[in-house]
Amino acid sequence: MTQNKRIQAFTELGTFLNSVTEHQPDLVKKATHINPWYTEEYIKQQFEALASNLAEEKLTSWLANYPDIDSSKRVGLILAGNIPLVGFNDVLAVLIAGFTASIKLSSDDAGLTSFVLNKLIEIEPEFKDKIDITEKLANFDLIIATGSDNSSRYFDYYFGKKPHIIRKNRNSVAVLSGNETAEELTGLGHDIFDYFGLGCRSVSKLFVPKNYEISQFFEGVESFSPIRNHYKYSNNYDYNKSIYLINRDEHYDNGFLILKKDERTSSPLAVVYFEEYEDINQVVDTINEQSNQLQCLVSHIPLDTSVAQFAFGESQKPSLTDYADDVDTLAFLFANQ
Repeated sequence: MTQNKRIQAFTELGTFLNSVTEHQPDLVKKATHINPWYTEEYIKQQFEALASNLAEEKLTSWLANYPDIDSSKRVGLILAGNIPLVGFNDVLAVLIAGFTASIKLSSDDAGLTSFVLNKLIEIEPEFKDKIDITEKLANFDLIIATGSDNSSRYFDYYFGKKPHIIRKNRNSVAVLSGNETAEELTGLGHDIFDYFGLGCRSVSKLFVPKNYEISQFFEGVESFSPIRNHYKYSNNYDYNKSIYLINRDEHYDNGFLILKKDERTSSPLAVVYFEEYEDINQVVDTINEQSNQLQCLVSHIPLDTSVAQFAFGESQKPSLTDYADDVDTLAFLFANQ
């Protein structure tokens, strides 16, 4: 199968994904039943985000510097399931580059990845021999595995001898100047609350200027208050609130999100840590020191860091070249063809 054929197939898949939730209501209902974190709203949002990248001109540009190959090598993929279709970009990179994908799905996947790949095979039957969904990875030449800090140690042990990309926990941060517009704060709300804050691109910590008015932030994200109606999110909010009250930990609470001053980056669900600063250069130094723990940075302040920076509201909309952990997946694949 030629590169052009693969591009055309994924382009057609993108068109399909744009309207899939309207034409496949049973798929969405089943997924939300299997995994309550996969709401109809977020499934639709993810399908549309993926579809936006599956445009012919974007795919062609993405592959422009790479040869047209049909590799005999098999890439093992261990996918996460924290948000809907979170591993799709890895699958896309492997298949469009001409490799075979041997895929171990997350138990949280709720059938979404299989559905999308079956549609891809329907569009281009030659992909049938390039896709293998398996319960146990056995024969593979390369490995891309995504998991927690704990699981990454097992991945290193079992797969470390093969060419690999092994991903651990990451979080994202936002740097506020105090002069954000209402629209920017609403955008920041999306960076925090979309997918319930479960993604590595979800902002879990704020850097705010000294004496920042927390009420300004809370006013900017008030429109996200309906998240409190989701029982799993609400359970986490209530639990963390209770812990802070029992321990008499200082915190701010708007009824659906807790802000707590903390130097750490990875906050519990329904909690965002914050840290005050007087010198923005200190923030830059801190972010650079923690860069191997961060996925992305959100701010309207141009910051000289090694972490990928996004405008408010854009952290959950990565382009094809916004690689997880800043590791170029295509470059890795072609270097090991």
